[in-house]
Amino acid sequence: MRMSDAESKANALIEALPWLSRFHGKTVVVKYGGNAMTDPRLQSRFAENIVFLRYAGLRPVVVHGGGPQITEHLDRLGVQSSFAGGLRVTTSETMDVVRMVLVGQVNREIVGLINAHGPFAVGISGEDAHLLTAERKPAMVDGSPVDIGLVGEVVEVQPGVVQTLLDDGRVPVVSGIARSDEGVYNVNADTAAAAIAIALDAAKLIMLTDVEGLYADYPACEELISMLTASELEGMLPELSSGMAPKMEACLRAVRCGVPQAHILDGRIPDSMLLEVFTNEGIGTMVVAEADEPTEPVDIYEGEDT
Repeated sequence: MRMSDAESKANALIEALPWLSRFHGKTVVVKYGGNAMTDPRLQSRFAENIVFLRYAGLRPVVVHGGGPQITEHLDRLGVQSSFAGGLRVTTSETMDVVRMVLVGQVNREIVGLINAHGPFAVGISGEDAHLLTAERKPAMVDGSPVDIGLVGEVVEVQPGVVQTLLDDGRVPVVSGIARSDEGVYNVNADTAAAAIAIALDAAKLIMLTDVEGLYADYPACEELISMLTASELEGMLPELSSGMAPKMEACLRAVRCGVPQAHILDGRIPDSMLLEVFTNEGIGTMVVAEADEPTEPVDIYEGEDT
C-alpha cells in the first residue's frame, strides 16, 4: 500500500510538470470569497495553496471580498443590510464599516494565514498608491438603474505597487476599496480582481465561489459547463442569477481584455486551485476568448531529439 501511495504521488508530480513549465513566472490573480473565507479548515488550505503557487514559481495575487463578515458586523451594530442587483447598498455609515472590516480585519487575517508559512504576504487596499480608482455605479434592477450609494465601478488601475511587490517575491493581498473624487467607494471584489488581472497581464483569473462552476440551464439542468467562449458567455449573462452575474461579467471582461483564461472554481473543495492549475482534467468552468484557445500546455521537450 505504501509503495502504491508513493507511486500515485509521484505520478501526480509528473503530471504537473508541463503545467509548472507553462506557468512558471506568470501572474495569477485569485479572487477569494465565499465559504472558503469562513470555514477555518478551508482558510488554512487556501493559504497553503497560495504559498504552494509561490514556491512553484507562479506569482499569485489575492483579491478578497468579505460580504459575510461585513453583514455580521452590521448586524451587531443594528444596521440592516440591503442589496440591489447583487450589490450591497452602501451608505456613508455602511462604508465606514465596510472599510474597517475589509482593510482592518479580513485583509489582516488573510495576510496572517499566508505568513504562517513565511514572509510572503503584504496587505494593501485599492486606495494604496492609487491602485484602484472608481466612479459611482448604479445597480440595474429589472432593466432600470437604482442608486446604491457609495458603490463604484473600477475605471483606472495603477498596478505599480502590486508589480513591485511581485518583483520582490511577495504575495499582494488586496481588499476591494477604491479611491474616488468623493472619497472612497466599495467595489465588487469580482470586478476588482478582473481589473487587476487585466492591468497585470495575468495568465489566469481564478474566481473561488460556493458552486462547482457554471451550469447550462440551472436549476432545470445541472450539467456543468467545463469550458465556454466569451461569445457564448455573453449570450448567457441575461439569464444568470444576481449572485453569479457579477462573477461571470468579470470573467468576460477579463478574457475580452487579454487575460487568456478565467476560471470559476468551487472554493469549498480543498486544493481546488491546485487541481485546476496543475492537472490535465482541471475542475470548474473555464472562460476563453475564442473556441480555439489552447488548453493543453506546450510540450517542454518540443524540439528535442527523442
